[in-house]
Amino acid sequence: MEEKGAKERASLPQPYIDLEQAVATIESKLPNISQTTAYPVLLMLSGLPGTGKSFLARKLCEKIPFVVVESDFVRKTLFNPPTYSPRESAFVHRVCHILIDRLLKKKLRVIFDATNLSEMHREYVYRLAEKNSAKLVIVQTVAPEEVVKERLAKRHTARDDHDLSDADWEVYSRMKQYREPIGRPHIVVDTSKDLEEEIQKILRALQR
Repeated sequence: MEEKGAKERASLPQPYIDLEQAVATIESKLPNISQTTAYPVLLMLSGLPGTGKSFLARKLCEKIPFVVVESDFVRKTLFNPPTYSPRESAFVHRVCHILIDRLLKKKLRVIFDATNLSEMHREYVYRLAEKNSAKLVIVQTVAPEEVVKERLAKRHTARDDHDLSDADWEVYSRMKQYREPIGRPHIVVDTSKDLEEEIQKILRALQR
């Protein structure tokens, strides 16, 4: 049994982290929002690095209370330094999904801030919303490539304290090849433009 346990631990992200311990660690760092709703709400962001997902999430939180589950925050809290290996990424998303499930059960408004580029991965989030009878709104963030390139370059010269991503232009270009169309109705937001009208559109969608 000991040999089997050692092999299982070796297959997990390094350093070894227990899943439940990881979830508890992140949950303890989330803001304590007591304002529940009649029904839970899940706003899933989807977009390439540098397209303004986290910025949009912060702007939405200025309007109404949300709990933000941000994959970059989860990764950097659990792994120091992160390796961005497929195994590590799978673990990070597992933690995010468990947290989202628990928060929706509490009838909270949740924003899932991650690239969410694969429809297979998005399908799991769709099912979480359905399982918890949550209102699901999907928002795809976009921006002109020259704007994205400038934003990503600034990460290494004048980093925003709120920006936890390490992605650069090379990562953007690589991930762009694997982006899949979103298979459900969604709102597309160009974050290079004035966001107020788009934010109001999202808020209206959340209330329907």
